[in-house]
Amino acid sequence: MSDLIGKLQQREVSRRSQEVRLEGRVLHLVDDAEAMVQQLSGTDLPLDHGLTYRDNISTDEITPAYVCYYHDETLGEFPYVGYSAGGEFPITRSSIKEGGFAAAVSGKRRGKGSSREASPYAELCAGIHLIFAENIERIYQQNCHNLGLLTCTDFSVLERLVAGESVPLDEFKKGKDPVTCQIIDWGGLFEFNLARLQGKVDLSGPIAATGPQTITQKIFARSRIIDSATGQVGCDSAEIGDAGFFQTDIRFSHEYVTPMAASFFEQKVGKGEPLTDPDSVIFFRDHLTFLEQAITPERRKMGLLQTAEQLKIKQEEFAHAYDITLHGETGLGGSEAICHSKIIQDYALPGQLIIGSDSHTPHSGALGCVAFGVGTTAIFNSWITRDVYATVPETVRIEVRGERPAGITAKDMMLAILRDPYVAEGHAIAKMVEYCGAAVEALSIDERATMTNMAAEVGAFSGIIVPDEKTVEFLVAERGLDPQQARQYCEGLFSDEGANYCHEIVIEVEDLEPLVALPGDPGNGLEISKLEKTVAIDIAYGGSCTAGKKEDMNMYAEVLLHGLQQGRRVADGVEFWIQFGSQEVKEYCREMGYLEIFEKAGAQVIEPSCGACINAGPGVSRTPDQVSVSAVNRNFPGRSGPGQVYLASPLTVAASALAGHIVAFNKDQ
Repeated sequence: MSDLIGKLQQREVSRRSQEVRLEGRVLHLVDDAEAMVQQLSGTDLPLDHGLTYRDNISTDEITPAYVCYYHDETLGEFPYVGYSAGGEFPITRSSIKEGGFAAAVSGKRRGKGSSREASPYAELCAGIHLIFAENIERIYQQNCHNLGLLTCTDFSVLERLVAGESVPLDEFKKGKDPVTCQIIDWGGLFEFNLARLQGKVDLSGPIAATGPQTITQKIFARSRIIDSATGQVGCDSAEIGDAGFFQTDIRFSHEYVTPMAASFFEQKVGKGEPLTDPDSVIFFRDHLTFLEQAITPERRKMGLLQTAEQLKIKQEEFAHAYDITLHGETGLGGSEAICHSKIIQDYALPGQLIIGSDSHTPHSGALGCVAFGVGTTAIFNSWITRDVYATVPETVRIEVRGERPAGITAKDMMLAILRDPYVAEGHAIAKMVEYCGAAVEALSIDERATMTNMAAEVGAFSGIIVPDEKTVEFLVAERGLDPQQARQYCEGLFSDEGANYCHEIVIEVEDLEPLVALPGDPGNGLEISKLEKTVAIDIAYGGSCTAGKKEDMNMYAEVLLHGLQQGRRVADGVEFWIQFGSQEVKEYCREMGYLEIFEKAGAQVIEPSCGACINAGPGVSRTPDQVSVSAVNRNFPGRSGPGQVYLASPLTVAASALAGHIVAFNKDQ
């Protein structure tokens, strides 16, 4: 490591220009297909066009899953090919790059969803360097900064640029913390880190907090880098808003991200240079193991199956070269586990700080970890320094009160939270979500993980639940720890009475009914009883990191066994897929007799993989008119195929599979 640092300290690095000009056209991402086509044809829209900007543009739309099979500058041919306007998809391959656009403008919650850095990298490679939006999701914005793209929520700055004015770089730093401002100054995270290693940046020490602390502040405090030169880590408190570098306990990535990170590392650092503490780096092959079964003939003709295979090969080669643990394929058509399932099952411990190349990294917050998703550049930089840049976030307290009625699951609770106006309007972006209350405390660790996992859909920094006796029981049962050792990991991990929360949401669980999220967005939650008409389904899917856990399998089995006892099986014309989150979950189902129940009921089981959740496995829709009810975490357009996807709990998914239409489970019927 010292040799590498010595080499990097000799590299030349300089700040970017302090003036910004618009050197190209402006692309207005509006909800009008004709206006989009006009722009792509060369006609510029005026700033006062009067059209509605698209809100909630997800990274799945900027770079759909199949686009991410590329991990180089080829991505520049694809930005926004999944973007819909008025139900149409006006943007085609290379149309953005050929259009000469330098800036892109949209509405609220730009970049929601996946943490894939392929999205801003595709924009950058297409020529777009300036991003304007009413508000911007945390991971997407951080990825932009790390790559050198500039982001802004002040549309008056755009007006000045369009008028031909040269705008000070400071305009793009307003409202951003001091470290982010310096990352912007140096033109990206790697360049900033070079300057950091050379002592050219101004990094203030940690800010001591006064008053009571949240659990999140406490974990950030114990992980704070005090002195990079001496390796000193940890302090007594962490102030909300304090920006700095924090030592990671675990760094993981999967085959969608590892290859690009490896390429960045080899290009910017050097092939064969050492990684810091490789024992705490973990790779996964969990996303694309079933791609061959799901890829469309059109994409097969494009050579995308072979392109995707290169992701696997690149990750394997890099893992072998650096002796990195790789949880890969099993020879049974799937993988050892979905990354989040494996991390919480075998690695995460209360109080740890974990980063992963996936937006659902908060999954491990169910054990009382600060676990958050980061992009490719942050991952490859962490291989050098073992630390990660972050700002101690504000915390939103979400209390779920009361005793859960029968049939109400953690997924129903999350769908209720996601439609709350504070969340739906984007006010929770980049904030920590701390779940609490009697209904949360009553949940198993698996069900708690559903809630922390879906902090990603909230747009939050992460999600966390204070560890308790159920956490201890989990560590004893799953990890083989003795109770005393398990309790030691949990010591001090609680939020002090009087800790500062920026907002509080209260959900009365006894008032909840089973919900579904209508197609298009997880925030479209609606009680099943309020659906305007019967929603016939073609596909029911139970799986993914969110719904492929042991507790989820208990729910599928409960419903199907109840159906079998009444002489009912999966409805004619309906495909019901159940996918395990890990090999351990599959073995659990075998031991419990669930595999026989699934088979008798007509459900089809699948080896562990992300699969249909990312449009890469059995359970995806194949035509726009197909309707799915799915227990996954998000239902953005095109996310699980071209059809319409309703999100629901495992109970609802299984009950709907038996009924042939969306229905809540009622064990008395």
